[in-house]
Amino acid sequence: MKLISATQMHEIDRYVIENLGISGTTLMTNAAEQLAKVAMEFIPPNGKVAIFCGPGNNGGDGIGAAAYLLEKGIPVRTFLVTENDYEETHTDKNTDTITNINPITNTLTPDSKQMLNRLHKQNGSLELYSQSSDLNEYLSTCAVVIDAIFGIGLNSNLRNNALSAVNAINNSGATIISADIPSGVHADTGSILGDSVNADVTVTFTLAKPGLFIEPGCIKSGDVRICDIGIPKNITEKITTNKYVATSSDIHLPHRRKDTHKGNYGRALIIAGSIGYTGAPTLAAKATSKMGAGSVSLGVPEPIYQIQASKLTEEMPFPLPSDAKGRLTANAASEILRRAENSDVCLIGPGLGISDDLTELVSSVTRLSETPIILDADGLNAISANTAILRQATCPLILTPHMGEFVRLGGKLDGDRMAAAIDFAVQNGCILVLKGHRTITALPNGTAYVNTTGGPAMAKGGTGDVLAGMIAALIAQKFPTVHAVITAVYLHGLAGDICTKKLGEYSVVATDIIDMLPEAIKTVVR
Repeated sequence: MKLISATQMHEIDRYVIENLGISGTTLMTNAAEQLAKVAMEFIPPNGKVAIFCGPGNNGGDGIGAAAYLLEKGIPVRTFLVTENDYEETHTDKNTDTITNINPITNTLTPDSKQMLNRLHKQNGSLELYSQSSDLNEYLSTCAVVIDAIFGIGLNSNLRNNALSAVNAINNSGATIISADIPSGVHADTGSILGDSVNADVTVTFTLAKPGLFIEPGCIKSGDVRICDIGIPKNITEKITTNKYVATSSDIHLPHRRKDTHKGNYGRALIIAGSIGYTGAPTLAAKATSKMGAGSVSLGVPEPIYQIQASKLTEEMPFPLPSDAKGRLTANAASEILRRAENSDVCLIGPGLGISDDLTELVSSVTRLSETPIILDADGLNAISANTAILRQATCPLILTPHMGEFVRLGGKLDGDRMAAAIDFAVQNGCILVLKGHRTITALPNGTAYVNTTGGPAMAKGGTGDVLAGMIAALIAQKFPTVHAVITAVYLHGLAGDICTKKLGEYSVVATDIIDMLPEAIKTVVR
């Protein structure tokens, strides 16, 4: 699903108004009706509504929704949130005439004024938020509060009346519905501009915006509904973007042919583990098998070889040279490279530990391998001091850092998580899987996908090892690399969601996610 910027959305609106003869008032009318219809889903008999509107076109959507609801017999009060607390005066320099300026009529856009006329025809009125002495009392009686203060054009922190109104909305206790985007959320980055509305539902128009799906904006947006307001599909289909949401309709795996054998489903090589860290390699290996790889080999330090052999049945562990502390040594590189030549993918990192030898080992294999490499956990730590290694590699690279690891790799976080992931992937010529709530997969061509599955139940040790193994499995099966990574991320979160429904948010562990993979996979095989 496409994610488009605020600038692109404004350009679409401008184009259809100027070139297709669709008026701004028509678009606003359609948006208002969609907003009102969603609100009606949450309004019980005799339920009341409050609508907070800004002076721009987003506010016009709210005013139009108020008129629609009043026409349906639903009690509504509509409030205009402006920076002006009172009527201003204006002196005409040519005539010295002093006139009063009503902030209600002076600040509204032309299309919003049309909505105000409709509101008046339904015997409704637009009250100044700052002059409503009984506001809190009224809000306590409301079933629904609609936020139409600011739309996708907001790019500065909330202040004064807007900030006060957002606090009133959030403290209302009603179901909160935002028009286009919660006021205070940056449409392009998801960052919070001082504060924001905590919406239960966001009704966004025409196409989705990044801020609705990226942290922290996604947390503020609730259930996102994308509504058609009359812009022709042939226009929206032509819009190009480099940002997408991975949805269920985008994810699929084919049925397997009947005349196949294990050799058709790839060989995965995993290099992992150290003394004290035998769980990580086990989880990664088992996840690789459960995700469908034909065969899985696991290279571990010699001191933990027997432990791994006793833990694994389907997977094939083998020993590698290690130091006195049970960590792999640099001279293991030649054996790893030899085995990588006969493998379809090599995963390096889960539970390896940290040492100078490991830094040399991981750097050598990354630089010399022609087999796709996934760097996870300590594999990432090993190259964090010298990320130039990434640009020297000739094989496809997939990196799977969490936020802390991303920063250690030199990733920049300035409030735009998706842009930071894209910049890193482009600069280093790799696929970056930036893990966390709403994991982002960024590609070296500047494209990025945000994932919508998964939740807090997965905030446990070992879940990252499972994901790394799943990615390895799909690459081993020779799916296109981008498809393999995005599918693995989606199914990993989906398995976690299924676990949450069955086990609750507190009790899910990494092995539960592996056990639930079959149920997740069944939903996308077609």
